[in-house]
Amino acid sequence: MVKEAEKAGIEIFGSVFDETSVDFMEALHTSAYKIAAPEINDMALLRKVAATGKPVILSTGLADIIDIDYAITTLKESGCHDIIVLKCTTAYPAPAEEANLRTIPNLRETFGVQVGLSDHSTGIAVPIAAVSLGAVVVEKHFTLGDKEETVDSFFSLDPNEFSAMVSSIRIAEQALGGVVYGLTAEAEKNRNGMRSLYISKPIKNGEILTVRHLKSVRPGYGLAPKYLEEVVGKKVKCNLEMGDRLTWDVL
Repeated sequence: MVKEAEKAGIEIFGSVFDETSVDFMEALHTSAYKIAAPEINDMALLRKVAATGKPVILSTGLADIIDIDYAITTLKESGCHDIIVLKCTTAYPAPAEEANLRTIPNLRETFGVQVGLSDHSTGIAVPIAAVSLGAVVVEKHFTLGDKEETVDSFFSLDPNEFSAMVSSIRIAEQALGGVVYGLTAEAEKNRNGMRSLYISKPIKNGEILTVRHLKSVRPGYGLAPKYLEEVVGKKVKCNLEMGDRLTWDVL
């Protein structure tokens, strides 16, 4: 498996369940370690994994907050500072209403670590939602879809479903973007869809502008309607015809 992963350019690592399996994985030059939910309280295992100096992915499916705190503290004190905690609901399949994904940002804030999702739900909606809340890793069970029944095949994704999940997550990541209140490049193209003030009745140079001379219509090339009260009562300094846009330089 390791050789095939190397051929495909895939970084491979795995879960360890006792100290001898850590030795085995070290012999394979694994790049990281996964601690499954049932092993979160195995401090000897956590210390041995941490001593390798490699990143650790820690599942929390059977832990309370005290267990999580103890596990993270043990890993850090034993030399591991590259930790990702997985929000997990240990149920097969896990009901969406028990996912409680809002725990993801709380885990990150509470423990100062990156957070991901170990997902046992059916479909791809829960992982996508998790990414929108800050998940940086998604663990999802996978099947080749060959109809063979296994212990996890009934909630696993086949190749097409897995591909759809990855594509949807990438789109979600792009959509998250940053905190932006101005117009994006694409939105700017449609700015003319806004309303602005236009002359609706001819007015001569030196006359006083009234609401009867103005109308708020599209496109948005003139002054915004929010300036209506400010411009009413001002003199115009040129002749304006119906359909002319109102701008500051004519007042």
